[in-house]
Amino acid sequence: MVIIKPKQLGKVSIPQQVANEEKKTCQRFGPCGIGKEAIYLNSFYIERRYYLPIKSVKRIFKRVAMSKGGFTGRGIFASIPYLVVEYDNGQVKQCNFKREDDVDMFLERFSRIRPEVPLHSVEAERKLKAKAEREAARYLKELTPEAQAAWDELEKAKTTLTNDPARSNRLARAAKNKRRNDQANPTYKWVALAIVLAGILAAAYGVYTLVSHDRTGIYWTLLGLAAVFFFSGAHVLPTARNNRKAIDGEWEAAKAAMAEAIGSDFPVPSQYAHPVVLERMIRVIREGRAQTVPQAFEVMKKDLKALNSSVQVEQEEYDEVVLIKPLFLLCNYE
Repeated sequence: MVIIKPKQLGKVSIPQQVANEEKKTCQRFGPCGIGKEAIYLNSFYIERRYYLPIKSVKRIFKRVAMSKGGFTGRGIFASIPYLVVEYDNGQVKQCNFKREDDVDMFLERFSRIRPEVPLHSVEAERKLKAKAEREAARYLKELTPEAQAAWDELEKAKTTLTNDPARSNRLARAAKNKRRNDQANPTYKWVALAIVLAGILAAAYGVYTLVSHDRTGIYWTLLGLAAVFFFSGAHVLPTARNNRKAIDGEWEAAKAAMAEAIGSDFPVPSQYAHPVVLERMIRVIREGRAQTVPQAFEVMKKDLKALNSSVQVEQEEYDEVVLIKPLFLLCNYE
């Protein structure tokens, strides 16, 4: 039974019973989901609060709001990802997510259902077109047979990964979580837990004083709940999944699953098997900086090592680097 029925967005509707059932069974990505008839979008507080028929979507893309610490990766609110959906006659629905890779997976899944729908904003499309023109000038117009063979091999490997993106996404996510956990001071987690427990006690005391007809209890309740919600949403509390053993185990499991899936003849080691890695190697070959796959791999690693917090890059390259660099840092670029 659906407690909160999804509300219709746009002019086109589907039977309410179908929407209710799909809300329960849809493929979920963070607070949103994709069903056979509609996509299900969140309100600020409630997951999958609205439905929008798939055929009504005119444009769908990711937007990332960056705070001061955005490009350093520091701070709880370093970046806030959004899913933006345009429908009907220019109406827009923006959905806030906690994890950016959930937005990416939503878009990847939706693009398979309706590949003709643009996955970038109008402004982003303009910038991408200008960038494509600039990049075209970087590439050689004609490659040697050896370089062309290496490009073809990498394209084939990239297609293998993009046809089953779940494994690559799992590998990148596990590496990011392990890297963050390895760098974090364990004391912070226990301090956060202590604050949450204190918040719970403060909230309970506030409720008790309110029942006792003491109006000051509302302040204790609000203060306690604020502490609980703030630190619960910060992903710093030690839980069954957020602890060193679980995070290390997920990293090892993700590597093993990828190694089993791609075999031993893949052009890059299994711990680096991600479409972005292969795309960056392809660019190296097209620029004429390498002739073979092993050469392209070494040049790509050198480029990646040179990128640090003091180097300014475009947003697209930043997204690539933060996605794959944890893989190389954890494995010492070996």
